Amino acid sequence: MAGGLGVATGGGSGDINALLHSGAWYKNSRIIKLNLWILLLLITSSTNGYDGSMMNGLQTLNQWKSAFNYPSGGMLGLLNCIQTVGALAATPLAPYATDGLGRRIPIIFGATVMIVGTIAQTLSHNVGAFIGARFCIGFGLTFAANAAPLLVSELAYPSQRAPLTSMYNSLWYSGAIVAAWTTYGSFRIPSSWAWRLPSVLQGLPSVIQLALMWFCPESPRWLINKGREEQALHTLAYYHASGNDQDPLVQFEFNEIKEAIALDRQVAQSVGWSDLFRTPGNRKRMRIIIALAFFSQWSGNGLVSYYLNRVFDTIGITNVATQNLINGILQIYNMIIAILGGLYCDRIGRRTLFIASNIGMLIFFCMQTICSARYAITGSHAAANAVIAAIFLYYGAYDIAYSPLIVSYTVEILPYHLRAKGFTAFNFAISLSLIFNQYANPIALDALGWKYYLVYCVWLAFELGFMLLFVVETKGRTLEETAALFDGDDKVAELHARAAADAGLKTGGRPASIDEKGSDDMIEQAPKA
Repeated sequence: MAGGLGVATGGGSGDINALLHSGAWYKNSRIIKLNLWILLLLITSSTNGYDGSMMNGLQTLNQWKSAFNYPSGGMLGLLNCIQTVGALAATPLAPYATDGLGRRIPIIFGATVMIVGTIAQTLSHNVGAFIGARFCIGFGLTFAANAAPLLVSELAYPSQRAPLTSMYNSLWYSGAIVAAWTTYGSFRIPSSWAWRLPSVLQGLPSVIQLALMWFCPESPRWLINKGREEQALHTLAYYHASGNDQDPLVQFEFNEIKEAIALDRQVAQSVGWSDLFRTPGNRKRMRIIIALAFFSQWSGNGLVSYYLNRVFDTIGITNVATQNLINGILQIYNMIIAILGGLYCDRIGRRTLFIASNIGMLIFFCMQTICSARYAITGSHAAANAVIAAIFLYYGAYDIAYSPLIVSYTVEILPYHLRAKGFTAFNFAISLSLIFNQYANPIALDALGWKYYLVYCVWLAFELGFMLLFVVETKGRTLEETAALFDGDDKVAELHARAAADAGLKTGGRPASIDEKGSDDMIEQAPKA
């Protein structure tokens, strides 16, 4: 009889390379179909990106400012942050929907609520209606954004999981691009449709999702957790092995998921919020996750994301067309860099990208601060142009890691039983940081001007120190093995060996250390007996 495949217990997706589809993915019709479903999930992020860029653009439009009594200071901050307040209101509910109802239903519900919100926002005739509509959009977005990246990571073909999950947050900029160029074109409309048209288009991704999500496959991990193993096996086989449920890759994935969930259940029969901090491994996870959430919003990027026109005002660029043009170009540039960062995250490594990103942000934000100060003191046009250059360089540094990796890294280091709640905690921390950004930043800019940038220079230095000390490399591992890393080498080795044994694969080798940066022992074909 045949002996099957020998699998080293070193852990890592490199161990199952021999089981993967050998040809180009775009020649496999099932993987193409799977990636189209994943694309449908990825556009959830576009809705969020659209909102930030749209509000940036609306603040340049006299038609919008006159409709809402020229908001400034605290009122302007409220109009921006109310969407985040809506998101916070939904945060306690979202993980229960994601774990209880599956990954698809919360996305459908969230899309429905966001459609209602965008209709109300478009029809708004006063500040109160606009605020209520944006609260509704934030409420719905939380349900969709809690479930979509989880479903991406849990459905994706193994060799494509990290790049595709990284695309989730990178495509934030696809929405930002559409919003930026829509407001660039619509500001010429001599009526309230100058701002109502961008508002209408904000609901387009949700309309597409509402129409198609009913047919999207459910997460195999959620199905197995609910005892629907036959359906989970069928999903894995259909999309990962052209329908062959006895394919070695499918059997390995299926059994590794079952073993990971079984090991998690040994730790906790019921999962509560306190479990996020109960064990040393979980505390390590949450320390990184919460830090990433705040760092992703408190690195100075919030000034440009929501108040770019204010930044331009401080350097003498006040022309509406010029402001919107620069914003539109910036969003395209951002998306290109973010996608490249996501595509190369497995090759370069998460830790390397994060550290390089933090070094670059610190250097270029300090450059922006110095040039802004020179303009304020001398009125130099050269200094103003240097500020624009510094903004682009800063965002290039931000986009190589924080845009593509904060969601994918958070999802992959959380074990299944904590994934929805841990990701909710991540989103909750982001919402808290966003409220500060959206409400406090305009007040501080009015009061301090360029001096406010000094706060972020100091904070960015702190961020760099934290990343050097605590971020762990995760490249080259399956989703289950990555999550197990924080619980120790023995947990990774046990999970890998049990999954291989269940799938009829032979194991050997040694466990990989958490300090090893993606080194993997490769699969070898076992000799026939």
